[in-house]
Amino acid sequence: MRRVDNRGREQMAKIDFRKLKAEAKGQLERVLESILPDGTKDGREWVALNPTRTDRKKGSFRINMDSGLWADFATSDRGGDIISLIAYVDGSGQYEAAKKLKGMLRGDHE
Repeated sequence: MRRVDNRGREQMAKIDFRKLKAEAKGQLERVLESILPDGTKDGREWVALNPTRTDRKKGSFRINMDSGLWADFATSDRGGDIISLIAYVDGSGQYEAAKKLKGMLRGDHE
């Protein structure tokens, strides 16, 4: 989302990343089902195929549903929160991923 200030310059709308991550925590399973629909819950982890590589067997790509930490143990790919996971899966930047997450939490479909 962009907005124009009084001088006509475009600015990116500010996103409070900390607040957004806190809001997502209560809906994390729904968000994970949306971005990694082949995944399943295994205790407090979401286990899915890694969509960024040829992955044929679940087990190495895991997301901790309490902390948001995620990793692909078959590679060195890892991150610390749901926003970085969305950016990784989409191949986008953090800001774009935060916008997508914000839309998902509002119920928008992107």
